Amino acid sequence: MGMTAFMVGRNVFPDRRWPARRPPLNHAACEGQSPAETESGPAHVLSVYAGGLTVIGETGHLTGMCKQRREGPVAVEVEGLAGDQIADPRFHGGPDKAVHLYPVEHYAQLRAVFPAPDEPFGSGAFGENLSLAGLLDGQVCIGDVFSVGSVVLQLTQPRSPCWKLNARFGVRELSRHIQDARMTGWYARVLQPGEVAEGDVLRLTERKPGACSVAAFWDRVLAREPDIGLLEALACSEGLARDWQKRLMQRVQWLRSRA
Repeated sequence: MGMTAFMVGRNVFPDRRWPARRPPLNHAACEGQSPAETESGPAHVLSVYAGGLTVIGETGHLTGMCKQRREGPVAVEVEGLAGDQIADPRFHGGPDKAVHLYPVEHYAQLRAVFPAPDEPFGSGAFGENLSLAGLLDGQVCIGDVFSVGSVVLQLTQPRSPCWKLNARFGVRELSRHIQDARMTGWYARVLQPGEVAEGDVLRLTERKPGACSVAAFWDRVLAREPDIGLLEALACSEGLARDWQKRLMQRVQWLRSRA
């Protein structure tokens, strides 16, 4: 399988974005059957972000992470939000990763673990398009369909945190911690273009039986002793991004060839 194979004895893709360490977590397939209710009401859009490209520190690398907050309704098309730009289309953007959503609650946890980053952790810091309140990674599932504003979104995959987060915030272990703690956020494709604005409520309109939560997705993919059946079921999840379908089926085939 060449470079698409998992490394023997480590069960990880040979990809620098993937950490080797894995905690023994075991999330339910989907811990919540509907968006969470908080003291401020149902799950909703706290802020909307879009923007151009900037250079990270002294690395010279471009990033689309440093987005600007947008007030008022923002148009959302199949490729993403109006005015949004992608630095590296190999890992970001495209119809399957058109919109990045991230729970604002995660930032408080990160501030407790990393109290002195180069830049503050807060809404919009990780380059999300929609900063959410009241909805976490264990409460949303692959294939979930949500309406928000006049837009309809389908959850396609978790975000894979990369080294640019470490570089921007000056925290060497940041991306690893985010993945280990299952605080990655997720991407969505646009089923119905429209507009979205701050304060819009997210309404779950469809969930497939037995769907896998974003948190449980990482439990299955990063397991030290992966369950081939669970990985194959995950690869066949309706709504899963095509790139992940391919990667997971390649892994299933590789594991079976060595069973």
